[in-house]
Amino acid sequence: MKIELNENKVFFNNGSQKKEIHPFWLRERVDGEEFLDKGTQQRLFDPTSLNSDISINNASIDNNFLEINFNDGVKSKLNIEKLALDFFNEDTVIKSIGKSKWNSSLNNIKNFSYKDNFFESKEMYDLLISFYKFGFVVISEVPTQDNFIVKFANSIGSVRRTNFGEYFDVKSKPDPNDLAYTSLHLAPHTDNPYRNPVPCIQLLHCIENEVSGGFSTLVDGYTVTEDLKNENPDFYKILTEVKVKFKFIDKEVVLEDWSELIKLNDDKTFKQVRFSPRLDYVPMLDKEKLDLYYKARKKLSEMYNSDKYRVEFKLAPKDLLMMDNHRLLHGRTAYETKEGKRFLQGCYIDYDSTEGKLRHLKRKFNL
Repeated sequence: MKIELNENKVFFNNGSQKKEIHPFWLRERVDGEEFLDKGTQQRLFDPTSLNSDISINNASIDNNFLEINFNDGVKSKLNIEKLALDFFNEDTVIKSIGKSKWNSSLNNIKNFSYKDNFFESKEMYDLLISFYKFGFVVISEVPTQDNFIVKFANSIGSVRRTNFGEYFDVKSKPDPNDLAYTSLHLAPHTDNPYRNPVPCIQLLHCIENEVSGGFSTLVDGYTVTEDLKNENPDFYKILTEVKVKFKFIDKEVVLEDWSELIKLNDDKTFKQVRFSPRLDYVPMLDKEKLDLYYKARKKLSEMYNSDKYRVEFKLAPKDLLMMDNHRLLHGRTAYETKEGKRFLQGCYIDYDSTEGKLRHLKRKFNL
């Protein structure tokens, strides 16, 4: 990509197309000290107050800078590399990472270990890259005292509080309001599908684990739904079109939200899965459509529960699992409470936390 000039007009050329850059677009990006606060990177002027007939009196290129004199008297020297970051109408930092499909044969995940200054380290940057590639990471040696999971989450971004609290204890207890708080087998599912918006990322921190069962299970919803699309496009299509109601009832709250089991972006690429068959309610549709829908949902469930797609591992004390709740399904094998204690703590954060941290570390280490 390069910047080109022609008769006081500025163009960008990416090799396949050449487009003029609107003078106003350039004018609102002037970044001299009288126009931009260097600490906050916020404008010191309101671009909506400018005249709409902004034009360029003259322009030149000096090394990697675009020098412009505008018709309102403002002179600016713009960094071309910085300008180029705004030429794309999407977040190139996150999208450039790309998702790696995986199944039960997954064996090349990098291990991470907590240490001092972890959250401002290059290793934290590598951890976030791995998280976006695979949808999860496991960090060992995370301190277990004083509900450290909250400090861990807030050091990345901010804890997403729910009706379960700022954090929650995952262990068998009497009269539970969720099956997670039992010792029963938990089939693959996504958390909180009844919320709007659904929490993006779940953290689970192992405090104690003395039982022989209670293995954590993960399934990549991205891999499964891409395989379904290729193997049975009719099933895939209806699961991306029909919205079902997810519902949660507790003593003090009733939560409901409607969504497709497979949610797509505007460009029809993968965005999110929601799956929790104990909590979903299918709408009244024509019988023929429901026939197809129920067959499709059953097939999707069979794939989610297949040995082909599931990885299984046991969290040890001080291990912390961070997983993408919009992409991965998680579960647990049953365990016997008579064998000893199994105690995890959990909380949620949203994508703005990990995305903001990743951009910060990318800038910090000039990556």
